[in-house]
This record gives sequence, structure tokens and C-alpha cells, in this order.
Amino acid sequence: MSAEKKLVLASGSPRRIELLQQAGIEPDRVFPTDIDETPLRAEHPRSLAKRLAREKAEAAAERLKEEKDYEPSFVLAADTVVAVGRRILPKAEILDEAANCLKLLSGRTHRVYSGICLITPDGKLRQRLVETRVRFKRLSRQELDAYLASGEWRGKAGAYGVQGLAGSFVVKLVGSYTNVVGLPLYETVSLLTGDGYPVLFSWLAVGQPKPGRK
Repeated sequence: MSAEKKLVLASGSPRRIELLQQAGIEPDRVFPTDIDETPLRAEHPRSLAKRLAREKAEAAAERLKEEKDYEPSFVLAADTVVAVGRRILPKAEILDEAANCLKLLSGRTHRVYSGICLITPDGKLRQRLVETRVRFKRLSRQELDAYLASGEWRGKAGAYGVQGLAGSFVVKLVGSYTNVVGLPLYETVSLLTGDGYPVLFSWLAVGQPKPGRK
């Protein structure tokens, strides 16, 4: 693959890496960025997701220019926001924070927004916003305590990961499941292929016999 077709993922999220790999995409480089993710005053959750995705992509692209071996690449970034109405839930890091999130989500419908941003090798910026509605069952005290004890909530927006134990809390999901996991695959692949990244290139090797085998 030529240098201009390299892909840099501006995120260190294992879930996003796994989702890309699920779609047959292997980033050439994982390049997390450190930006202030504090919402602006009265900022809508969907606006926050789009803004943070753009800022992550721009920060990664700018830092890459400072490297001697930098070559223009596709830079992909994403940010996921969980919200109840206009209330933005944090990426829980402490127990009380996680408990408050789960109590708020219990028995209610919430929305998961993901902003995706792609900066192409020629500097064009493309964005998508994806929204999924998720309804949780009403959590019992025992379920809440057990999930908090599992520690799966740590570092996750809204204090849960739908691909783990919390998947059993979901009564209804309308929209993209992979969006709730952390990266909406349909929209991501469409964005990449639409701007010339050869997503299907790696698919051609699937099912081909490996060297030395008949």
C-alpha cells in the first residue's frame, strides 16, 4: 500500500481498534491525542461529539507534521457521548460517578452520539454524526451493586459498555449497535471509502491460501 494511503487512528480506545479490525481495517498507527473534553456551557451533546472528534483529528494531524518521518496520511478520530435529554453523562472514573450514571439510565431511554472526523492526505476534513437510542431495564439494587463491583464501567461514557455485562440491561436499541460500542462502522467505512482509502483492499486476502499451504 502506498504511503499516501496510510491510516492513523487518533484514539487509543481498544474498542475502536477492535471495531476497525472487525471491518478488515488495520490502522498503520495508533496516535491518541490529549485534549480538554469539558463540554462548553449549554453545549448540546451532539455538538460536543462532533467538536471533540474534529479537535482530536486536528490535534493528531498537527502533531504528525512535527515528526521527521511524517507523510500525509488519513487521520481518523471519533468521540462518543451518552446523554439523557441534554444532560451529558461523564466517562466514569470513580464509583460514585458510575452509580449516579446508572441510576439515571435505569428504566429510561437515552441517546448515544458519535462524532467521526476524517482528515484526508490533502487536508480535507470530513465529518459524520450518528445517533442511537437505547432503553435500559429498571435496575434492581442487586444488579446495580453487582455491575459496579465488576469494574466494567471504568472509563466508559455513561458508565457502561454495551458489549459487556451491561448488554443484559438493554431492552431496546434503535440505530447502530457499533455506535454504542464506540465507533459506528457503516458510517466510518463509508467515510473512508468515499475519500479513497482502500478499505476493500485487505478483504481480497481473506480466504486466500497462506504461503506453504495447499
